[in-house]
Amino acid sequence: MSWLGEFRDFINRGNVVDLAIGIVVGTAFTSIVNSLVNDIVMPVIGILTGGINFSGLTITVGEAPLAYGNFIQTVLNFLVIAFAVFWVVQSVNRFRRNKKDEEESVEPPAPTTEERLLTEIRDLLKARQGDISGNTPGTI
Repeated sequence: MSWLGEFRDFINRGNVVDLAIGIVVGTAFTSIVNSLVNDIVMPVIGILTGGINFSGLTITVGEAPLAYGNFIQTVLNFLVIAFAVFWVVQSVNRFRRNKKDEEESVEPPAPTTEERLLTEIRDLLKARQGDISGNTPGTI
C-alpha cells in the first residue's frame, strides 16, 4: 500500500475525525469563554474591586512592562474553561452511569417456547451421544 493510501486510511479513522471535530468545537467554545470572561466576569470583578481594569494593569521593571493584568484575565479564562469541561465530563459520566444501571437492572426475557424446546432437544441429543460413546453425560 502506498503512503498516500495509508494516509487516507489514517485520516478516515474515527479517532482522527473526532479529534478534528473536537478542535473546531473547542476553538469556537474558547471564543465564547473569552467573551464571557471579558464582557461579563471581568466587569463584575472590576465593580467589586472599585473599578479596576485588569487588562490595563502593568508594572514596569527596568524598561520592560509586565502586564500582570492580562495574566489574571488569562487565569480566569482558564478557570472558566476548566469548570465548563468539568461540568460536561461530569454530565457525560452521570449519563453513562445511569444508562449502565438501566441496562443492568433489565432482566433477560424468559425463553420462548421454541427456545425451551430446542434446549430440551439439545440436552436429549447430548444424553444420547453419551449413551452411544459409553460415557455418562457430564464425564469425559
